[in-house]
This record gives sequence, C-alpha cells and structure tokens, in this order.
Amino acid sequence: MTENNKITIIDNVKDMQVLSNNIKKEGRIISFVPTMGALHEGHLSLMRAAKKKGNFLVVSIFVNPTQFGPNEDFNKYNRDLDGDIKKISDIGVDAVFFPNVDEIYPEGSETYVEVEELQKPLCGQYRPGHFKGVATVVLKLFNIVKPDIAIFGEKDYQQLLIIKKMVRDLHLEIEIVGMPIIREKDGLALSSRNAYLSDEDRARAIALSVSLHEIEKRYKEGNKNVSNLVQLGIEILNKSSINDIDYFEIRNGSSLGSEKEAQPGDVVAIAARIGNTRLIDNTKL
Repeated sequence: MTENNKITIIDNVKDMQVLSNNIKKEGRIISFVPTMGALHEGHLSLMRAAKKKGNFLVVSIFVNPTQFGPNEDFNKYNRDLDGDIKKISDIGVDAVFFPNVDEIYPEGSETYVEVEELQKPLCGQYRPGHFKGVATVVLKLFNIVKPDIAIFGEKDYQQLLIIKKMVRDLHLEIEIVGMPIIREKDGLALSSRNAYLSDEDRARAIALSVSLHEIEKRYKEGNKNVSNLVQLGIEILNKSSINDIDYFEIRNGSSLGSEKEAQPGDVVAIAARIGNTRLIDNTKL
C-alpha cells in the first residue's frame, strides 16, 4: 500500500478488503468505478459522478485477461499507471486498486459466473466468453472493494445490463448506476481503443455516431420499421468505407430481444472494425 498525491494505491486483495471494511465501520459510503486503465474523459466523468454519490471513492485499474479472446488486444492494451494517476489527481479519488493477475485469479482458479441469456446476442455472439470474463471479474471486484454504489458507462450497454442482472439475481446490496456516453465534439464516442486509430480511420469513425443520429431522426419522424432503419445505418457506414460490421441492430432496451417495430427505450447498437480497431457505440430511442 502506497500513497501518490494523497491517493492510496493498493496492489493486493487483503489490503483492499481491510481498507473497505474499515471505511464501512466508519459508516461511510463506498462508491466504485472499475476500469482497465488507459483513462479518458469518459472514465473521469464516471468518477466525478461517483464522488457525488459516496464519500469514499475507489477506482480499480485491472486489465482483465478472461474477457479477451485469443486474437484480441490483451497484450497491447495500454497500461500506464503513472499517467492514469495524474489524470485523476484532482477528482478526489481516495484509493486506487491496482492488482496483478495472480491476485484476482489465484493459481487453480476455476470458478466463473455467467448471465446466460443477456450474454448471447450482440457482442456475445462475436466475442465468445467475453461476458463470462466480465461478470466474473466484476463480481470479484465487488467482493474485494465492497462498494455501496458502482458506476458504469452506457457505451458498454450490454455489459451494463449484464451487471445489473447479476446484481439482482445474486442479491448483492450494490446500487448500479449507468452514466451517459461521453463524446468528442464531432460525435465519436470516447474509448481507450480510439488511440489505435490512424488519422484516416479516426475521420471515418465519425460515421458510427452519424448513423445513430440519423436513425434517431428517422424514428422520430415516424419510421419504426427495424429492417429499414438498420439498412439505413449500414448504408451510412458503407459510405465511409466501414464494411467490416459485426452487428448493427435494434434491440429491446431491457431484454436485448429482437424487434420488428422499434419502440421507445429500444437500443440501437453497433460494433464495427475500422482498420484493425473494433469500436462499439449505441443510442436509445
């Protein structure tokens, strides 16, 4: 356990649990923002919201190996603890939990948790095992940090639904709060993976948010046919030479079930590769 700019940095499970137990004995409310580092303004907005909802703020930085597929970017994922600490130095974070993989997955670990139905569509279809890894690590972090409130971004919409369902199904006494997507001025959703984009790919990536905006506009004008709306969105992506599309779908905003006619609260969700970078985005109708 060390201190940096008045932020306590903890690298092991036992010390984090002891600290959380002591904070709870004082009657204080622990708010929690789990991250994989490579922090950007989207993460910082979650932390500011969490600071308002509790009086002891914990941020975790852990690149979770179990949510990456064999051909994904686990090894090249940006890791810069010092840089991340500088970014959060004026937010009021009280503790950063920064464990290594062996702390979270001790030798011989074989216990996992899955939310069976919500993990199947969208990203679950294209990233098998991803949400099993997400749900497992989030449950582990909840058991270690022991938060009263946890904040997640709505950009990872399916992940947010899965975590809410896990908390409900397992009777965890944690309030899960989703916060709106933070975007660049041109509409691109903030993501750690944006750093992988070339200038040319970065310019093309704007088409994701443009397509979502156009679908919202057409929906408000009365076009509720899901097939037509999705085709419109795909055509907008194609015009920007975005052709490697995992999915472009309109789904029920609670169950992620398929729809033929778009309804209020439905989510429009995209996953596409631009260059070698897979980006996701969404909006709710």
